Amino acid sequence: MSDVSGSTRALFVHAHPDDESLWTGGTMARLARSGAEVSLVTCTWVRGTTRHGELVDAARQLELAREPIMLGYADSFVPESAPGATSFILAPFDEQVAALVEHLRSLKPHIVVTYDAYGMYGHPDHIHANRLACAAADAAAIAAYHPDLGEPWQVSSLYFITIPMTTVAQLRPHLSDASHLPIDGTHADRIDVVVDVDDCTGCKIRAIQCHKTEMARSASMKDFAALPAPEQRLFLRTEAYLRRDLVPGGAELV
Repeated sequence: MSDVSGSTRALFVHAHPDDESLWTGGTMARLARSGAEVSLVTCTWVRGTTRHGELVDAARQLELAREPIMLGYADSFVPESAPGATSFILAPFDEQVAALVEHLRSLKPHIVVTYDAYGMYGHPDHIHANRLACAAADAAAIAAYHPDLGEPWQVSSLYFITIPMTTVAQLRPHLSDASHLPIDGTHADRIDVVVDVDDCTGCKIRAIQCHKTEMARSASMKDFAALPAPEQRLFLRTEAYLRRDLVPGGAELV
């Protein structure tokens, strides 16, 4: 389980195309610019779909060196996201853990980033992604677990996406009832890391705009696009996380 390079390696585990840009785009771009190896796993949608193409375009805007890895499950609310595939939240969990462990052992990330345990706002696919990432990070380090999937790898730290309650309070007056943007948020005292991504907001906005299908469909994305400039800047310029170290000292996100 020894390290193999001097650069930080981070793996972002997201449920859907657009989540990576909306919630972690600045962090991803900042890491990539610093020379870190940044990888993305997207749990739903498949190659050949419109939203996969949009995801690839967004990843380029975030300066990722490799294309997103697609686990190939169906979005729980959009069966056509992966025709014939099982819904992400209904597929056998052990199968999913093994699939992600294989990527963890191959990519050897020091850091894994995903949603908090509530999926930020209760989306079942987000909650499931959190459970999957946590279970796979634990399993990847156990030599007896599927040795056929590669040498064991110990992730150093897990980071869970959240949003401060103060930010939610400022955004709420501008959100529609149909919006899925977070409705509660996390108290500042519980937030472990706030990443200033102000210098990456340009590529973050361009990445979000790559998701044209979701921009046209989603009430949340429409709310984001319609935010007044001060509130939109507030939403864009920082990204907040909870931190859980899996080894003493862990690994710094930025």
